[in-house]
Amino acid sequence: MQRRSFLTAAITGVAALRPDSINKAQAASRFVDSRKAEDVARDEDYWREIQQAFTIDRNIVNLNNGGVCPSPKIVQDAMRRALEFSNNAPAYSMWSVLEPEVEGVRLRLANMFGSDPEEIAITRNASEALEIAQMGIQLKPGDEVLTTDQDYGRMLTTWKQRERRDGIVMKQISFPTPPPSMDDLYQRFERAITPKTKVILMCHITNLTGQIFPVKKISQMARQRGILTIVDGAHAFAHFPYKYSDLDCDYYGSSLHKWMLAPHGTGFLFVRKEHIASTWPLMAADKTQDDNIRKFEEIGTHPAANHNAISEAITFHDGIGADRKLARLRYLRSVWSDRLTQIPGVTVRTSPDPAQSGGLALVEFAGKKPNMLTEPLWNKYRVLVTGIEHKDFAGLRVTPNVYTTLGELDIFCSGVEKILKS
Repeated sequence: MQRRSFLTAAITGVAALRPDSINKAQAASRFVDSRKAEDVARDEDYWREIQQAFTIDRNIVNLNNGGVCPSPKIVQDAMRRALEFSNNAPAYSMWSVLEPEVEGVRLRLANMFGSDPEEIAITRNASEALEIAQMGIQLKPGDEVLTTDQDYGRMLTTWKQRERRDGIVMKQISFPTPPPSMDDLYQRFERAITPKTKVILMCHITNLTGQIFPVKKISQMARQRGILTIVDGAHAFAHFPYKYSDLDCDYYGSSLHKWMLAPHGTGFLFVRKEHIASTWPLMAADKTQDDNIRKFEEIGTHPAANHNAISEAITFHDGIGADRKLARLRYLRSVWSDRLTQIPGVTVRTSPDPAQSGGLALVEFAGKKPNMLTEPLWNKYRVLVTGIEHKDFAGLRVTPNVYTTLGELDIFCSGVEKILKS
């Protein structure tokens, strides 16, 4: 069979949702298994077929996948089927049949993350996961928590509430964008530690510029000093490949409705086993659950359909392959960034070093506030990007995904060029 015909036959089942659609998606990936990920990243025939797995509105150029991503159709349908089944007789069909299947989801997430399943709690998003850790760790007045001024706003708000309620102290460090090296980031944390430092909160990859942090090095340095580490992995999981052994932190929270392409309202929390008993859940759990990771899932009635469909998202992700996915995201980033940085006054504030960045990047326009571009991009070209304003920089956060086409990136770049000329 001709290569293009093979790929079409292999992947179109995903869009049509035939019973063997996932097998066909994986078959297409096996067809390119012998090739380097960087070569596959530029193979538009292959990615054109992957794009057909999504049911998105092509009248909109969505370059804000950093906020929340669409799920492929096979994930949507898995959730829809479970939701319909739930409504047969919810007290039985949801609680007795579907809810126990969360244990299968826990196993698959743990396998992908590289941890014990008894250290993984299923949450509704990264914010919930991280707040469980932030609010559940026991701290006393005067204890210091260390983070950066580029961490996610909700997580900073959580520490500020604990400052008001418990008398703790939040200290924030700053860093240049991009930093000169990963070691520079490490040293900034090391220098900021005091005898009162009890917790470090850091991003695995920041939501503002896409800066990746040396998590393992900071975590191991902190553990030697008796300091707990919480890692915000909202933008990391399924964005680039890694395992828990690459992190060695005490707590890790992530959203699955971002780069994992799972249903909206899904996430997970990792808690190092030795800290489960000493960490309080956000919602009360019985004393008999003190050592049980499931105590962090005690949130009352919730849909089983959402978290059960996570497994379909994992299968879809595995079908593409983590290395190929990352290579594609980086290639898409290079397509738009290489073009726009030819314009005087346009600067990408994300490191080009592969160890420090993935597919998320921030582009800055000298003398221009973000809304001077976001508004006309949307009003005239129907391009959706995120305006970012920080005390040290301002620009557009651009986040394509595997369904993004080169034609859509051309619309974005052409729009920017025309806006700047006018």
